[in-house]
Amino acid sequence: MLEIGFGMGEATAQMAAADPGTNILAVDVHTPGQGNLLSLADRGGLTNIRVGNGDAIILLREMLPPDSLAGLRVYFPDPWPKKRHHKRRLIQPEFLGLAATRLRPGALVHCATDWEPYAEQMLEVLTAHPGFANTRADGGFAPRPGFRPLTRFEGQGLDKGHVVNDLLFRRVQHEGRRNH
Repeated sequence: MLEIGFGMGEATAQMAAADPGTNILAVDVHTPGQGNLLSLADRGGLTNIRVGNGDAIILLREMLPPDSLAGLRVYFPDPWPKKRHHKRRLIQPEFLGLAATRLRPGALVHCATDWEPYAEQMLEVLTAHPGFANTRADGGFAPRPGFRPLTRFEGQGLDKGHVVNDLLFRRVQHEGRRNH
């Protein structure tokens, strides 16, 4: 499981503890968060977390082989709210094209944001990508799954009246391959 952007790592550590059979590669550029997650993993005796420092796009493009990931988590990425900065948002068609090559068929892509315009954009680009299918029959947002802990920052946002949207998509069978 690749998790891009984990803040201070509390939710990552909780998910790792709840699912010790899943290995998590958590990538972020925020070094205090990296140190905190490593500390939480050490204190919790968690052996299923690895922390990467740096750009997740370089990791995906240059360091991970095709079909190597069982899932991708992107929780509360920077929404880049100004229109001129929207191109900096992570969940874009180009990023999804790269991620699709590293996710094996059936892999779960789980995004969550409390920035509604970004949630709408995420839904639009994920829905439009032929490599992904929404797990929701209605094609919309999903309720927060039980495996994603409520973070402190999310709780603060909810207290302010923010709406949190979760998106759960599956990597569909590669083009050119047949199911037999």
